[in-house]
Amino acid sequence: MNHPADAPSPAPSDFIRDVVAGDAQAGKYRKIVTRFPPEPNGYLHIGHAKSICLNFGIAREFGGVCHLRMDDTNPAKEDVEYVDSITADVNWLISGFADQCLGLKVKGAAPEGRLVDGRQDFYLGEAPAGAAVEPFYASDYFDQIYQFAVQLIRQGKAFVCDMNAEQIDEYRRTGKASPFRDRSVEENLDLFTRMKNGEFPEGSHTLRAKISVDAPNIWMRDPLIYRIRHVEHHHTGAAWCIYPMYDFAHCLSDYIEGVTHSICTLEFEVHRPLYDWILEALNLPRPLPHQYEFARLNLTYTVMSKRKLMQLVNERLVSGWDDPRMPTISGIRRRGVHARALRDFAYHIGITKYDGLTEVGVLDHAIRDDLNRIALRKLAVLRPVKIVLTNLDADYFEEFDAVNNPADPQGGTRKVPFTRELFIDADDFMEVPPPKYFRLRPGGEVRLKYGYIIKCEEVVKAADGGIAELRCTVDLTTKRGGVNEGRKCKGTIHWVSASHAIDAEVRLYDRLFTVPEPDAEGNFKAHLNPHSLEVVTAKCEPSLAAASPEERYQFERLAYFALDPDTKPGHLVFNRTITLKDAWAKEQKK
Repeated sequence: MNHPADAPSPAPSDFIRDVVAGDAQAGKYRKIVTRFPPEPNGYLHIGHAKSICLNFGIAREFGGVCHLRMDDTNPAKEDVEYVDSITADVNWLISGFADQCLGLKVKGAAPEGRLVDGRQDFYLGEAPAGAAVEPFYASDYFDQIYQFAVQLIRQGKAFVCDMNAEQIDEYRRTGKASPFRDRSVEENLDLFTRMKNGEFPEGSHTLRAKISVDAPNIWMRDPLIYRIRHVEHHHTGAAWCIYPMYDFAHCLSDYIEGVTHSICTLEFEVHRPLYDWILEALNLPRPLPHQYEFARLNLTYTVMSKRKLMQLVNERLVSGWDDPRMPTISGIRRRGVHARALRDFAYHIGITKYDGLTEVGVLDHAIRDDLNRIALRKLAVLRPVKIVLTNLDADYFEEFDAVNNPADPQGGTRKVPFTRELFIDADDFMEVPPPKYFRLRPGGEVRLKYGYIIKCEEVVKAADGGIAELRCTVDLTTKRGGVNEGRKCKGTIHWVSASHAIDAEVRLYDRLFTVPEPDAEGNFKAHLNPHSLEVVTAKCEPSLAAASPEERYQFERLAYFALDPDTKPGHLVFNRTITLKDAWAKEQKK
């Protein structure tokens, strides 16, 4: 099936893009450069998708560059597993327009860059179509960052402190000066060199910027810029035992890479004066990068804290980081969501300076809108009940033409087998139905999707009291084009031929939490949804034997589904991506 072009939505407008547009028009920079700089200490989640789309989107819209950079300055918490997952997630999310971002660092691109005014020139030309983006690493700049720290010491703007972490916190909180603040430049250089050479244990010494002891902004109170960590680094190995703090490494990594607009979330607004101070104190060649902040994504029925998501994984409350119930990008991808749907969502929720709570229904709408246009329609019965059409011969066989996708005029049709014995869904039959129940019931009629009207004549019970089978009759004059084609029948249900059906494991994923703000009271695990996953063995139309991981499917009248990677030859596994309608909205109205 031919899918529509995998292109992003038209560029939105927001206050950050207005700033970039103004700078571009004024010729302030020779090229717009943004970056997406996650710390590789966990998997990316949907909140990161907003930042990815903003940073890579701006690069695309202004003919600029966006770098994926691992801000890997804390080896105790970082791992190559997270580097690989982040790289895969970013490449997946920006697929379809990465090749339009000039200057991306891509596999096979050369040269690696050259020094221009002490900074790397990473403008490598246009990335080829389908190119995979490779990450930069803050750890690649450790030599340069170390030299910047030495420069601050020589300028009398940094000192080695012997206080422990608790003492430093207390002194900073109360606005007191460290007793080591006035060490000489020579002593500080000697101690910092010895820190680098591994002579001191962890926690015994730090390097601090010498700014203020009682600034109103606590982040400006002689902040730590280097600490000792006798931990091997995932990227640099055992080369270093001192590591720069995030605030020191981040602004300098931006500068080294020639970033023009350093875009981050609002919690870093109070860090901006330190960002600017470091760059100004080093008297670096201009232009300097500037930091801009926007409100992070907060989504109903989920938690975004990386620490809390890790807790769900470590306590085995989910199957892993890529569990389809997780708000991680890998989990969303495994659930069957397309990158373009996530990009559309990220573009349409907007970029503001004010924190808010986005309804998960906005995300759901973007997913449904995408899948409705491209999903192949299939018949599948999740909880099968057998029907026997008693007025047909045992070997009766017929095929119906079924539309592949009514939203795609070029989608064509497929053949669906129809026989004497069928399966319908247990939800489509009730022995004692409520008023206005239009599905099958004793003595009642329904139309089979694409086929005939049937009437329930007898309910045959099993030994345990359940339903063994439903005995029905079929009116063969009611098929499309038949003499009674227009005979009224209020209900239409889906079905599959019992003799042609194939089995599939179907995982019915639902929301992980039962309340819109699960962490509002600080106990998010108390609101875990005990029904967030149900696994059933479904009966499916035979064409699904050729199901492809690249395709998406609508099981008619049920939901959208995608193949799970657990699928093996002879064992299909489908994940429910999203229901056709929002059942939760209906519950909220009760």
